[in-house]
Amino acid sequence: MDIFEKCGQFTAAKEAIAKGLYPFFLPLAENEGTEVVYHGHRLIMCGSNNYLGLTTHPKVREAAIKAIERFGTSCTGSRFLNGTLELHEQLEHELAEWVGKESALTFSTGMQVNLGTVSALVSRGDYVILDKEDHASIVDGARLGYGKIERFSHNNMEHLEKVMQSIPAEAGKLLVVDGLFSMEGDLAPLPDIIPLARKYGVRIMVDDAHGMGVLGKGRGTAAHFGVTDDIDLIMSTFSKSFASLGGFIAGSEEVIHFIKHAARSFMFSASAPPASVAAAHAALQVMREEPERIERVNKVGEYMRKEYRRLGFNIGHSVTPIIPIMIGDNDRTFYAWKRLFEEGVFINPVISPAVQEGNQLLRTSYMATHTDSQMDKVISVFERVGKEIGLI
Repeated sequence: MDIFEKCGQFTAAKEAIAKGLYPFFLPLAENEGTEVVYHGHRLIMCGSNNYLGLTTHPKVREAAIKAIERFGTSCTGSRFLNGTLELHEQLEHELAEWVGKESALTFSTGMQVNLGTVSALVSRGDYVILDKEDHASIVDGARLGYGKIERFSHNNMEHLEKVMQSIPAEAGKLLVVDGLFSMEGDLAPLPDIIPLARKYGVRIMVDDAHGMGVLGKGRGTAAHFGVTDDIDLIMSTFSKSFASLGGFIAGSEEVIHFIKHAARSFMFSASAPPASVAAAHAALQVMREEPERIERVNKVGEYMRKEYRRLGFNIGHSVTPIIPIMIGDNDRTFYAWKRLFEEGVFINPVISPAVQEGNQLLRTSYMATHTDSQMDKVISVFERVGKEIGLI
């Protein structure tokens, strides 16, 4: 069999394109945070992870520009060799302090953080335990390791305990969960997970890509629940609230030192470029100096959840500025996306494998910089389209 044969058999995307229902890879001509332009069509952006609206913040832009002027566009090497700048280490020190850990390590992307950290820690004979709704980067990191993978039903503590009971007591065990789940906007019940982990000798890693900058006064899901000291490793990305590109892992100095020398996605990748590091650092400073942005994004999320529920939309268990509109069918999800897009609202249609079959949804997410008038327009459009296609 020709290995390329599967490529010709993949027709789903071409069929969606032919129907005018293909929602991916849309090249934006302008991106001003809460509004974007596509082929001259201006839309309100309700599909971004720019939760604090910092991609256009003057301090963040200025920091990136100055970093390019001083260091150029790239370090052209790995952190091991010629790719470490004082800028990297300064950011790592401040990130560790921000999330309440001894040490932190920055990677070039958030995906690389999970690939490198999980695969470095989980060796032969070890076990990694995953929530079934964990992000793909966590799953792939587990696959890259040589340990065994166990999964439990989403946020189901009874099932989690059964999984923990089934693992040999002498085995090394790492539990990895999203803090804020990126598709449905609900939280991992860390206060319930922690006593189970202690009972069965399991270490805990929280992926806070979406919770950082949003929850716990910006310090993440563990801080939100007041359990930072009980979480072994905290991970986050720079591509959400930090308005940049990259990511970090934070924990004890000993564990971070090991990851620095064992995570292949860190060791064999070029370091994050100066502009990205400087932008993330500036975003962290803005979080400290402008806590009202964190308060605002949560107020926006609260308002939109209330309005969607008032209209009769099914928004699942969201308690955050990530608000799903549950649909459960590919065609209706794509059609709803198209009608909303035509009416000037940019959201994200989500189907398998990003969610399980039957859980297809429209992912909406909100920013601190969304105005009241923008929110009301979005609600008006959703009401009109929702009635048109029978969602409400």
